[in-house]
Amino acid sequence: MSIKQNLSMKNSFWLGFGGWYNCLLFKGINVVEKEELQKLKAQLEQERAKIADGLNHIEKDNLNRSQRDASGDLSGYSFHMADMATDNFDREFSLEIASGEQTLLNRIDEALGKIKEGTYGICENCEKPISMKRLKAVPYAKLCIKCKEDEEKSERREPSS
Repeated sequence: MSIKQNLSMKNSFWLGFGGWYNCLLFKGINVVEKEELQKLKAQLEQERAKIADGLNHIEKDNLNRSQRDASGDLSGYSFHMADMATDNFDREFSLEIASGEQTLLNRIDEALGKIKEGTYGICENCEKPISMKRLKAVPYAKLCIKCKEDEEKSERREPSS
């Protein structure tokens, strides 16, 4: 049975996209109270705005500039190889940061989507409720603590390719 089939809404007062509920029940267990869900949603939206702003800053300052603009060199002379290497390193470093931030932004968007569809706070692996303590610490968590620990243990056992 899927997560959606196991969910039951209790005392919902607004139906439709992103509807708010007094509580979200999963197999008869209260998963998230309405007030907590609103706080977590606000936290996710705030984090999303902060990350999106950071990505825009990285894009504007590093990725949309030529090497000549980045170095501040206005002359027509060629660059010194050490300067070019430094500029390339800075660009690659910025790209790596942007990649990580984009991944986090995608996870936040997934969590906001789950709030809209009413499946927020349910572990994707075991389909049990994720603890409120974990959701407050990591509001975009996909897995409960036990499943996340199991995932990390299995990743450590697998040899790196």
